[in-house]
Amino acid sequence: MSNIRIVTHSASGASCKIHDFGACLISYQTGAGRECLFVSRDAKMDGSKAIRGGVPLVFPQFGQPDKSMPQHGFLRTNYWTVDESSAFDTKESAGITYTLQLKDAKAARGGIWDEQTMFDCTCLYHVMIDGTKLTTTLEIQNTSTKRFSFKHCCIPTILWMGNKLWMDQNATSKVWKGETDRVYNPPVGKDMVEVTIGVGKGKELKLTAVGTVDGKKKPVSCVVWNPYIEKARGLSDFGDDQYQEMIVLSLVYWEKRNLKGEAFPS
Repeated sequence: MSNIRIVTHSASGASCKIHDFGACLISYQTGAGRECLFVSRDAKMDGSKAIRGGVPLVFPQFGQPDKSMPQHGFLRTNYWTVDESSAFDTKESAGITYTLQLKDAKAARGGIWDEQTMFDCTCLYHVMIDGTKLTTTLEIQNTSTKRFSFKHCCIPTILWMGNKLWMDQNATSKVWKGETDRVYNPPVGKDMVEVTIGVGKGKELKLTAVGTVDGKKKPVSCVVWNPYIEKARGLSDFGDDQYQEMIVLSLVYWEKRNLKGEAFPS
């Protein structure tokens, strides 16, 4: 049985592909047939490591500040379950929901999040598409009796041929050459990240990200990353020349408190 689910929006012809491993989105094609997501040609699809590209999910840490836990936490390196009853395909949109309970996450746990420790949570990942838009919502429900701190991130890896990027509506375009690893925060008083990407041939792709805790909006930042030549050569699951085809835009919710029974949708 395939580990890849295809969701099709019949009315527009748009489609997406989601791998059960990490609930990783590995493709989104618009109704016009344009692929928006990049996946490395050398990405591992057998569950041996996180998929290189697409839209990996990160929780409860971004990077590896806590060395007792693997980098980026446990969402992207465990198999999720499809909620078959959630699938829909209407005139307006199509979508599906994936679930992961912490007790079922056997890989990439450690430290205070290891098995037999105090924390517990349930994760719901909602994916919705139409002819021109992909919308994802990760909902994390704290089901333990303890509050916990966390960082959450989704990491869209975009097919990027235009070399230009706008970080907000009023900014001038930025052209990147060379290795890139930069953090951009929204302007003061604004909790939403808006990014416009020039993807070549006069086309643009827009990303918007928001985060909420218990119904209250919280600031989200954007980390722009491209490995360029030398780092690309050092990645075993990434083609040496593929840095020319992609840009990573990590949409990050920085550390906050989450109380018992509260949900974090983003």
